[in-house]
Amino acid sequence: MTIKLNGIGKRFNTEWIFRNLSFEFAAGGKYAITGPNGSGKSTLLQLAGSYILPNTGKIEYFLDGKPLPSEKVETAISIAAPYLEVVEEMTLKEFFHFHFQMKPCLPGITPEAIADITSLRSSFHKQIRYYSSGMKQRVKLAQAIFSDVSLVLLDEPLTNLDAEGVSLYHSLIDAYSKGRTIIVSSNDEKEYSFCNSKLEIAGFK
Repeated sequence: MTIKLNGIGKRFNTEWIFRNLSFEFAAGGKYAITGPNGSGKSTLLQLAGSYILPNTGKIEYFLDGKPLPSEKVETAISIAAPYLEVVEEMTLKEFFHFHFQMKPCLPGITPEAIADITSLRSSFHKQIRYYSSGMKQRVKLAQAIFSDVSLVLLDEPLTNLDAEGVSLYHSLIDAYSKGRTIIVSSNDEKEYSFCNSKLEIAGFK
């Protein structure tokens, strides 16, 4: 997926977070959005995913070189972020089946296989509310990365992960990001070391 930001700006009340921002996220590229705390990294990520709308400017989406209708944008995007929760009353099996009914899983991969890959199989039938914070983060990453979408958005993806979780994150990116546009919002280079382009948002005040 290609995303074109055309002079966009976002404000909350009367305060501009950023404005006059033009940038193109090319299909298949790996991008990092960086900047100081409060500069609008997460806000820009949500704008790129069409979860919120800009106050000024325009965002365009293209899939296979053709304009993507606004009503189909959401189905082509997945996101993992600290502020987005999973359904903790569900078991992992229930949650994966629920999520992948809305956004199909990558071809040839089952929820059981995902649980094996993410080292969560022993807790497959346990309610997610009993998971540790690191286990919940693995679930968030799994539902985003294993969704069969063209754009994957990752906001501070290493939140609550230990060294083993960090290694898992990079192995998932290596194995499942090919051909897809990936955008990471972070100030931690460990989270975006695989990215080939960086957008420093602090310059768009």
